[in-house]
Amino acid sequence: MIRCDESLKVLKELKDLYMNKIMPVEEATRFSRFGYGLLNEGDFESPPLVLLMGPYSAGKTTFVEHLLGRSFPGQRVGPEPTTDKFCAIMNGNEDRVVPGNALTVTPGTPYNGLQKFGNNFLARFEGSYVTGCEVLKNLTIIDTPGVLSGKKQSTGRSYSYADVLDWFVERSDMIILLFDVQKLDISDEMGSAIKSLEKSADKIRVVLNKSDGISHQHLMKVYGALLWNLGRIITTPEVTRVYLGSFWSEPLKNVETSALIEREMAELMNDLGILPRMGAVRKINDMVKRIRQVRVHAILVDHLRNEMPSMFNKEKRKKALLQDLPSVFRTVMSMHSLSYGDFPNIDKFRSGMEAMDFTKLPKLQGNRMKKGRRIQDLNRALMIAIPDFSAESQE
Repeated sequence: MIRCDESLKVLKELKDLYMNKIMPVEEATRFSRFGYGLLNEGDFESPPLVLLMGPYSAGKTTFVEHLLGRSFPGQRVGPEPTTDKFCAIMNGNEDRVVPGNALTVTPGTPYNGLQKFGNNFLARFEGSYVTGCEVLKNLTIIDTPGVLSGKKQSTGRSYSYADVLDWFVERSDMIILLFDVQKLDISDEMGSAIKSLEKSADKIRVVLNKSDGISHQHLMKVYGALLWNLGRIITTPEVTRVYLGSFWSEPLKNVETSALIEREMAELMNDLGILPRMGAVRKINDMVKRIRQVRVHAILVDHLRNEMPSMFNKEKRKKALLQDLPSVFRTVMSMHSLSYGDFPNIDKFRSGMEAMDFTKLPKLQGNRMKKGRRIQDLNRALMIAIPDFSAESQE
């Protein structure tokens, strides 16, 4: 389904709001130093993004082939670990593969922010353009490297898998976790990757792939075991939705479970089918989260600046503030009636602040924040502009 004109209008208004009101605050407070890259036009104009994750040989690439109805350039499938790159699969005028360095500087794409991960990552990132595929006119799919057990991959990587994954998760409209029905072991690295998705739990869809390979009784046991394993990692009160599926090109093996599996696969395809229609709503929701985070960040920065002495012992005071960040967070939360869920990860915030000169941090009432008008812009965006966009997107 192609996005309607009304959705495109809302996305343009959302982009204008961000560029004119939100981004100036991010730049003034150096928000991007803390793991949040600045957004560009491609982040608003690109179709919804579906992120595929899972252990090696869980069937991620085969799932993409099933979804597209064909193979795609750069595709690698096999029983051993094959997908060793992050691959963005997109609609194009011709079938071709574009290296990561070139893709991140291509106008109209949302991947510019990936340049911060350096050449070591960009060498493991590529774009696959596919022509004549209706699905890709409305979706972009990110195929990720399969996660191996133990230290096999983490010791061989020359980039931070967790940081790259966080970047894609933040921008994804749906995250599909695929597991092989015969290989339910969740490695430490896979567990850490899933744990990092907790704040995006509403985007997650779990698929128990190759479900036609075992009996109905065995399938129910495996289904329960997967739910239990996920429940230990994703500690949200809601039970994670798990779909049964088998996405290879052959007919389903087990007649006993085939009807159930076909219904489950149809439900998952329906969820994917409504993503283009819900794209504007998702981007509005993500923008609300971002504005709330930027507001908290600006207030924290202002508080740290005000806590600094005017003359002596500046480094000593800075060190004390960084060591006592939990207390700082509680103080700021209480003073400004802020929600704990909008605050950053303490360790990441501390790491980002260590190299900064606290005496040069922007004050809310200072010139860089336009004498308080910048923070007022954030409040007005949350109270007036965003509700108006939400109403337009649902008309």
